[in-house]
This record gives sequence, structure tokens and C-alpha cells, in this order.
Amino acid sequence: MALDIQEQRPSGIDLRERGRDASGKTIYLDTRLYMQLHVFGDCKSVQAVIACCEEAGVRGALYANMLDPYSIGLLAMHEDAAYFATTLRSFLHEGPFADLQYRPSHTLFGRTYAIGYEDDLEEVLLNRPKRYVLNPDWPWALWYPLRRTGSFEELNAKERRTILMEHGGIGHAYGKADHVHDIRLACHGLDTHDNDFVVGLLGKALYPLSAIVQRMRQSRQTARYLSQMGPFFVGRVLWQSGG
Repeated sequence: MALDIQEQRPSGIDLRERGRDASGKTIYLDTRLYMQLHVFGDCKSVQAVIACCEEAGVRGALYANMLDPYSIGLLAMHEDAAYFATTLRSFLHEGPFADLQYRPSHTLFGRTYAIGYEDDLEEVLLNRPKRYVLNPDWPWALWYPLRRTGSFEELNAKERRTILMEHGGIGHAYGKADHVHDIRLACHGLDTHDNDFVVGLLGKALYPLSAIVQRMRQSRQTARYLSQMGPFFVGRVLWQSGG
């Protein structure tokens, strides 16, 4: 539950996510959702993989990789980061996953985060991302990492805010029209290739997901302040479960 008062931290470092309620008071929540995408090749029995995921109670989605007819992607979700290094790690060593060809170059890992103005932190950090991944009406997905240039961080707060508002406005318009719904994850220090964020674009059809990527390339952030995007994972849902 979010806190409505600021507690004194002995270290002087407050790692809680923060937002702002209707009265303008700062609220806090000291939890977040982690997501990890694993990609595998040489999958000859999707049903065996699905049965294994159901038996293990995995929370997430299994995707058919549109760029490889023998490949699948497993997106797992959990509030405890240790789950991925213990339970999920052991699970992927067993059953049908043990016989698949792992694609480490496509592994993605990130955490939900708050910007500071959200009035419902549980919705933003936990509930909405889960609901998006598990929505059966949005079977198409693009998942990809991105990295900003160092020059973006050198801009003053007003310039950064203006650039991000342009970028966010495009996403909001596509979401309001029910074309594309996005999940943004931070992965600072959690990625092999030193990416900053992981983005998931979900929707009813594939074309709008491609269209918004094309549109975003015209934004100032993408055109001037992104040094890397991708690799892209293009998937269609084979299975979804809340565990």
C-alpha cells in the first residue's frame, strides 16, 4: 500500500517509488514488477511447452516468434527479482525447455517504475502491466530495448520534459484509439548491452505496432537522443496466464 507521509531514511537514500495524490501530497510504494523475456529456437512442440508452463504456475505469456517459425518467446512476471534467478531458472532447465536452443541475444529484463506524478502507484507499477500482458484481446506484441545518448542527460529539466511530453503524447494518442498499449520498464544496469529501457507494445493487430515505431522515429527523442533500439522481438500470443 502506498504511504501518504514521508518517512525519515537513516541512509538519506530513499529507493521507494513515488507519486502524487489528488491533494498534491507525495505518496510512496516500495515494490515494483519485474519482467523477463526469454527466447528459444528449435521448438517443435508448443503444446508441451504450454503444459509445462501451466503446471509450474508461470505468470506471463508465451509468444510465437514471427521472425522464426521454430522460435518462441516466454515473458515471465514477478514482484520478487529472486524468482528469476531461482524458481524460473530451475524451471527452464527442465522439461521441454531443456531441449530448446536458447537465444541469449534476445533476453530482456526490466522493472516497472514511477515518474513521480501518478496518483495510483499500485495500478501503475503492478496491476496495469499485468493486465496488459494478460489481455486476450491484445495478442500482438513488440518487445525491444533502447538506450539514450549521454547528451540527453545533459539537457536541463525543462528541455527533457518537453521532449518526453512529445514522445508520450504520441503513445497516448495511439492508446486512446485502442491501437497500441505500451509497457515501459527500466533496465539500468540490468542489461548485457547497457540499455536503459525495455519497451513492450501490445495490441489487437500487428500493423499499428509497426506504425507507432515509424511515427516515434520522427520525434525529437528518437531522432536525436536514442543511440540504440532493438533487437526487436515480434510475437503473437500462444498462451497467457496469471499463474
